[in-house]
Amino acid sequence: MPEPNPDPTLVDRLLAAADGGPALAPITDTDPHFGVERAYETLAALHARRIAQGWRPVGRKIGFTNRTIWPRYGVFRPMWSHVWDRTVLDAGDGRATVDVAGMHEPRIEPEVVFGLAAPPPATGGAREVLDAVGWIAAGFEIVHSIFPGWKFRAPDCTAAFGLHGKLVVGPRLAIGDDERDALAALLPTFVVTLRNQGRTVDSGVGANVLDSPANALVHLRDVLAAQPRFAALAAGEVVTTGTITDAWPVASGDVWTSDYGKLPVRGLELAIA
Repeated sequence: MPEPNPDPTLVDRLLAAADGGPALAPITDTDPHFGVERAYETLAALHARRIAQGWRPVGRKIGFTNRTIWPRYGVFRPMWSHVWDRTVLDAGDGRATVDVAGMHEPRIEPEVVFGLAAPPPATGGAREVLDAVGWIAAGFEIVHSIFPGWKFRAPDCTAAFGLHGKLVVGPRLAIGDDERDALAALLPTFVVTLRNQGRTVDSGVGANVLDSPANALVHLRDVLAAQPRFAALAAGEVVTTGTITDAWPVASGDVWTSDYGKLPVRGLELAIA
């Protein structure tokens, strides 16, 4: 794989901020030539740093797949980053607690999470990639912005670990071969309801995510095919496909819940410490 050659000082600052250090001004404010390609070079360097620190990648997150929120954040394309053994929490009973201390302006996102039983096929669309999915689950991703006020451009948030903080994965529903057609039909139409302390905060339909969360998996497969410095998707990876609603600020004492309507997954209850 080609070796990335990003600014080591920038890599240091991004890593420190992700670990609770000072926030940064957007990189693109002072370097207008910092584009998405350079952002992924920086991400590759950050990935190598995490590996050297003993972190183990367990999958990927895809961000900004919900086109309804693109104008709000000024980002008009999806992005991706790794998720890690130290950032992913399995909530097998549907309940979890997450400590957001050290995160920058954390927000919560209800998402569809896939578990890969095989690499996705090299071609084909939303239905075909589901043949590689062994299980599906509800997820809460806690994202945070090291750029104050959630003000950034696509290269900034791509380089900043895709804004990833934590991922809580709910009970995993195994998908049989005879269930994938029905799942493909449900993914664009199901409705997520997001609540805090029992009060409805937001709702969204699966089609918000590139017309189906399965299309987010297609998108990631195709992006990775053009990024030889990164490994292709593999069996065993967890892939979270992007928020179905807007991303909402969280605070200590919150108790967030999700309901996935007709999608046959159990929603989550997440307490914020």
